[in-house]
Amino acid sequence: MDLRRLKGELIVKKSHIEKHGDVWKVLSQSGKGFYSVKYVGDFLACNCPYFELTRQRCKHIYAVEIQKSRCYDWISGKMTEIKKTSYKQDWPNYTKAQNEEGKLFNELLKDLVENIEEPVYTFGRPKLSLKTALFCAIDKVYSMQSSRRAYSRYKEAEAKQQISKTPSYNAINKVLNNANITPLLQDLLNITALPLKSVETNFSSDSTGFRTSRFSDYCEIKHGVNKEHAWVKCHAMTGNTTNIITSAVITSENGADSLQFIPLLNATNHLGFTISEVTADKAYNSIDNYNAVQEIGGVAYIPFKSNVTAPVRTGFKARLWRKMFHYFQLHQDEFYAHYHKRSNVETTFFAIKAKFGDSLKNKNLISQTNELLCKLIAYNITVLINAMFELKIEPQLLPA
Repeated sequence: MDLRRLKGELIVKKSHIEKHGDVWKVLSQSGKGFYSVKYVGDFLACNCPYFELTRQRCKHIYAVEIQKSRCYDWISGKMTEIKKTSYKQDWPNYTKAQNEEGKLFNELLKDLVENIEEPVYTFGRPKLSLKTALFCAIDKVYSMQSSRRAYSRYKEAEAKQQISKTPSYNAINKVLNNANITPLLQDLLNITALPLKSVETNFSSDSTGFRTSRFSDYCEIKHGVNKEHAWVKCHAMTGNTTNIITSAVITSENGADSLQFIPLLNATNHLGFTISEVTADKAYNSIDNYNAVQEIGGVAYIPFKSNVTAPVRTGFKARLWRKMFHYFQLHQDEFYAHYHKRSNVETTFFAIKAKFGDSLKNKNLISQTNELLCKLIAYNITVLINAMFELKIEPQLLPA
């Protein structure tokens, strides 16, 4: 890698480029004044001493080329534009999936809850069927209706023999407020991801917040400002091909991102997915996270913060981390070609919030956690429906 190109990348990172008409003003690294870069024919020229003396590309020209997403054709000696990759949407099958989603959702949901074992009651009146309760809870979240309005959906499900009995509208709220339901919902989320094991090999991790109806008094007490809504944070690992959620952890709004990376990775690995690549943003950059991906046979592409230097990390444990640091510094184009797959997890979060809302209706953390898990399960089922039409996959959600 040309040292001048590395310096050009550093200039771009620090956003020291301004465009004025046909001229790019590049801040001197000494911080004193600007150098002007502009086209002379098909070539870029700079008024810095290095270019005027050698007539070779200086770091300022490199910076402008990178900023403009241009590449240099060494054969023709001209600048060429890098064409943005476009992806075609399979609109006919997408339309079919959307048209059939309402019918197929409850059919797949019925198969999914069959994986739940009913508790054995030896005393008193039989309680609400656990399968029915979870079916109705997930269906209610999918419909985005209130508890009372969703009651008619329960009646329709009973008529179609998808549930055994229509529950009271308030019974579903009580179910969501049960901490024992959380691991069951986690299991159901994992099961919805399993049909796509043969499709997904590249994964991305990130977190996003969901607004609650509660208010936090901290800002008012500490800083004297108005109350703000409290948030619940969803940490997720998603597949980059179908955007399926393979694992998720729900925390309070202050839950640290990096600490959840290894649990999400291990949960995905334990499901039997072949993990070849994992991408995440700078918040997840750590020696342990890089090593965890390598231990399961994958490669992590997690960029480094601008203030990180390799010599700071020493010892055998940091060997992979140092190797990836130098790769990141010397081959950033290749590194970011992998890293930009991380945009898929952003797409996943956008799809969940657009389809099922970005807020939670329940009042406490237990019920909010369960409600959010229901959102993720509902989203995964819609992904499976799309896969049925676009990838010709027949998801099997019934217990083996």
